[in-house]
Amino acid sequence: MSRKRSSIDLGALQTEEGMSGSGRDEAIYRNLYAAIVENHLEPGTKLPEDTLAEAFGVSRTSIRKVLQRLAYERLVDIRMNRGATVAQPTVKEARDIFAARRIVECGVIPQAVAKATPANLDALRDIVRREHEAEGRGDRREAIYLSGEFHVALARVADNEAVADFLAGLVSRSSLVIATYGAPMAGSCRHSEHHDVLDLIASGDVEGARAWMERHLKDVERSVVLLEEEPSALDLRKVLDEVARRHRGER
Repeated sequence: MSRKRSSIDLGALQTEEGMSGSGRDEAIYRNLYAAIVENHLEPGTKLPEDTLAEAFGVSRTSIRKVLQRLAYERLVDIRMNRGATVAQPTVKEARDIFAARRIVECGVIPQAVAKATPANLDALRDIVRREHEAEGRGDRREAIYLSGEFHVALARVADNEAVADFLAGLVSRSSLVIATYGAPMAGSCRHSEHHDVLDLIASGDVEGARAWMERHLKDVERSVVLLEEEPSALDLRKVLDEVARRHRGER
């Protein structure tokens, strides 16, 4: 699914008298999707059907269908007798999302390099420019959104919609990971790094671009505190010897 940005204006939907039922459901979906992916609704936020139905001026049945669609995309959790909430990825789910992104994004690099044109590289540079502006004014939501938009747009250069749409879903779920675990500005890529991969693609350096993507996504994952260092094997004798030396020095 394309990550087209939409404004969050619940009231506007109530004025669209001529909109069909399916059209209105799609509009509600787009608004809730944007609210979640852009982190206006934080992970764990309750999404009561009656409140949403009143806000959008529709039946609870319409809201239920939209929530079920978002649950299928794993952006919403629905639990018996507890209703719907914005999804909160576990650490394992978060790691799985980034591992899947590495497989997809590294795998699509050869096709992106082969099909890159000056026009679509310029379009990608424009996203990087807007990302840089968002970073400059401290707009975390916008910077993270544009960072994800860059990655999806880069995949679309390969001209494989199935891959790009699958990645768009992973990037959307990444926004929940960043909102759940990230520190301020964590998860937004440094714009200068995005310039680096565009230079590699423009020069036709497939292996360089693929290595960049692998490293870059691991760095993003680390920025949201998901990678834990493997505990080193404990050298019990060394620890006890160190303690003994310290105590002898104190006497």
